[in-house]
This record gives sequence, structure tokens and C-alpha cells, in this order.
Amino acid sequence: MRKTHDGIRLPPWRALQVFEAAARHRSFTRAAGELGLTQSAVSRQVAALEGWLGRPLFHRAGPRVRLSAAGARLGARLSPLLREIGAAVDEARARPALPTVTLSMLPSVAARWLAPRLGAFAARHPEVDLRITAARHLVDFSSEGVDAAIRYGRGGWPGLRVQRLGGETVFPVLAPALAARLDMRTPADLLRAPLIHSDLAEGWRAWFAAAGVAVADLPRGPYLEDDNAALQAVLDGQAVALGRSRLVARDLAAGLMVAPFPVRLSASYAYHFVAPPEIWDGPAVALVRDWLAGEFRREEDPLRHAAPS
Repeated sequence: MRKTHDGIRLPPWRALQVFEAAARHRSFTRAAGELGLTQSAVSRQVAALEGWLGRPLFHRAGPRVRLSAAGARLGARLSPLLREIGAAVDEARARPALPTVTLSMLPSVAARWLAPRLGAFAARHPEVDLRITAARHLVDFSSEGVDAAIRYGRGGWPGLRVQRLGGETVFPVLAPALAARLDMRTPADLLRAPLIHSDLAEGWRAWFAAAGVAVADLPRGPYLEDDNAALQAVLDGQAVALGRSRLVARDLAAGLMVAPFPVRLSASYAYHFVAPPEIWDGPAVALVRDWLAGEFRREEDPLRHAAPS
């Protein structure tokens, strides 16, 4: 026997649930199937409730049962009450929809810089649903369902608010096995290596000039527009590429790549957070922007943990 806060006596909750199912189905067998019980367990719960009430709720005739007048009245009152309680519990358990921020960026930035940090963001900010879309083109915020972007460039995108996140450096990277095989001792030795060419503003001629190496003709090699493809070729030991420091820092720290020479070019492009003015100060967008800015500041020298080459 149980009492509510105002002293009303209530029978056991489980007995009420079992009786309601049996009354609704007019069958102990079907009630048992719904509740995952045995038929005898249903019969015992119903009998316990009848004992508590002091009157029969079913008339039994062998395997068949039918509701008594008291059982029919109780079942009719109980079913909507239990449905209402179930709905109230479901509503209380339901999680409210999280504010969503869809963030666009280059595929290489998404894969090599942001992806390793997404778990930390989710753990720190479970109140925001951050979604990533990777694209090489400048997304149209008005038609592509994107809220904000990390753009790599010089800044100044019309119609958008822009916050500079950080810059980087550019320098040669290659797999340790290839470095050992080529036995490179000076920057000029790279002229004997297979070089990957790309659309970086700071190309091989600029790097060789900074290293004090006069170059008439650059070694031929594949042109790979996508940084992911170029860096995968490096990891596979196929060639040497000019790596962007923020994209190669983890591979260098893990010893998967080496930077054989200290000469580094300051990239003419930088990373920027951009968004339409009307959502710039939205709480979720501002939270993502501030988190990104903090990550870039924390990694202002992205090679500080890199293994020495």
C-alpha cells in the first residue's frame, strides 16, 4: 500500500499497469506479450490488485476472462491516465533541439585541422550542433544553407563580416624513408627529389630563392591542386611537397613527415572566419567563432611540438 503526498492510498504501480493492459486487450495472454511477462505473472498482478481493492476485476471461466463491472469502470478511467503519464514522461525526457551552426571550409582544412578538434568542441560545447561542409568554392550563404565559413585568403569579402584567425608558414615536407634515401644535406639537394607542384601562392621558386639556391629549371613532378592529395602523396613516400604549417603540424609531431630544412616562407594568405552580418552576433555563431579564434591562438606556432628533423 502506498500513499500520495495528500494521503490518498494507491495500489502498487506495476499492478495498475498490468491490469490496464489486460483490460485493454481483454486477455491475460496478449497483455503478457505486450509487457514481456508470463501469463501467470499477469494473473498474479491482477489478483494482487483485486485483493487490494477487495473486489473482482475479471470473471474467469477456464482460460477465458471477461471484465467485471468494476473492472470495466477502472479500465476505462485508467487507460487515458496512463497514456497521459507516458506522454508527460516522454516530453520530460525529450532533448530540446540544439542550435545548429553549419560551417564551410576547404576539404584540407576540414580533414587535417578541424577534424581532430571536433571531439573537444563537442565535449566543451554540447549545447551547439556544429556541422561541417567541405568545399573549394566560395559558398553562397544565401542559397547553400551555410551559416559561416573559414576562408583562406587575404580577406575583404564583400557583404560579409570577417575576423582574421591566423596565418601560417610554408616549407618542404617529405616522408622519413624518402628523406633517408635521398640523403639530403643542403636545400639544393631537393633539386634531385621528385617535387609536387600546387597552386600555393608561395611556390618552389620562391622557397629555393629564400634558401639561397639558384634555380634555372625546376624538377618536373605532378601538379596536385588539392592539399589533401599532395600530403597523402608525401605520407606515401612518393614525393616532396610544400606543406602549410597548420595542415602538417600533427604529422610532423607524429614523425610521419619531416621538414629537412629550417627555411620557411610566411604565407601570403591567412585563415579568416566569415559570416553574414545578420547572424554574426547570434549566440551559437559567436560561440563557434570564439572557440575557433582560441584554437588558432593556442596554436599560433603550430610547429612548436613538431619532432625535429
